[in-house]
Amino acid sequence: MNAPIKQRETAWRVSAVELNASTIEIKAEEEKAPSYVVSRLGAKMNRVLIAGVLTEKENVGGADDPMWKSRVEDGLGGNFFVNVGHYQPEASAAMADLEAPCFVAAVGRVRAYTADDGRVFVSVRPEHIIKIDEAARKEWMLEVAKSTWRRLKNVKLAASSEDAKVQDLVAEGLTEAEAEGVLYALDSYDSMPDSSVYLKVIQAACRALLPDRNVDFGFAEGVDGPDEIEMESGPGSADKGNHAEMEDLVLRLIGELDEDGKGAPRDVLERRAEDEGIGSIELEEITNSLMDNGLIYEPNLRYLKLI
Repeated sequence: MNAPIKQRETAWRVSAVELNASTIEIKAEEEKAPSYVVSRLGAKMNRVLIAGVLTEKENVGGADDPMWKSRVEDGLGGNFFVNVGHYQPEASAAMADLEAPCFVAAVGRVRAYTADDGRVFVSVRPEHIIKIDEAARKEWMLEVAKSTWRRLKNVKLAASSEDAKVQDLVAEGLTEAEAEGVLYALDSYDSMPDSSVYLKVIQAACRALLPDRNVDFGFAEGVDGPDEIEMESGPGSADKGNHAEMEDLVLRLIGELDEDGKGAPRDVLERRAEDEGIGSIELEEITNSLMDNGLIYEPNLRYLKLI
């Protein structure tokens, strides 16, 4: 093995509401070390996976060196602000070909900017951005609803545990990253997050996914925490066995498509995976997991290769 294995940061599934309310940044102290933006629910984000409707885009650079500023409406009550420049050549080329409005998904790094008046603005700089269909957008909504719910419960658990440590929360079922993030958020923000803000995000997702159910969480009656509502995992959630089978399938496809030793082209892999019933967002999640586990790596942005 000639190529070094690079540990990938988790691509968090968050709503625009949660991302834009994040005002705490952990800046890297060493060169090439990751920086993070921490949400009020404890998502310690370096990378995110977002989706929604590309409602507008503008090239504020030049024809030879474009700089795209765009807005993506997530359908859950907020907008992502997406910036693409020459440091993201693949995403920049893809953005040039997109015509608003259309459904898109993007994986990218989170950046925070503090204005002179102290306000914090958060944007996403995509590594990849692709056009998707409505079904893929709804799949993303479901993942965001479930992950938002989990973070709400994590915050409540951590806040109710006096002097909780990372290892204490891990023993309660949180991952180490979740435990570190939620404790950092509770220590850094002046107040507890307003549960109703995030429950409305979940309600919006449920209404989009279940339009005939007339989902109403009853905010007028004072819902104030995740313990008051039981949320089902919902359609589309795969068990661990099925997820392992899909990982094996993707590994096999990557091996088959690596015909010249450069790796499997991402665009071809996406088409083959779709033929096997794996959507674009699900494929991104699977490949991220495989990279996290040291089974594949990116020789460059356009290819994936087996370790």
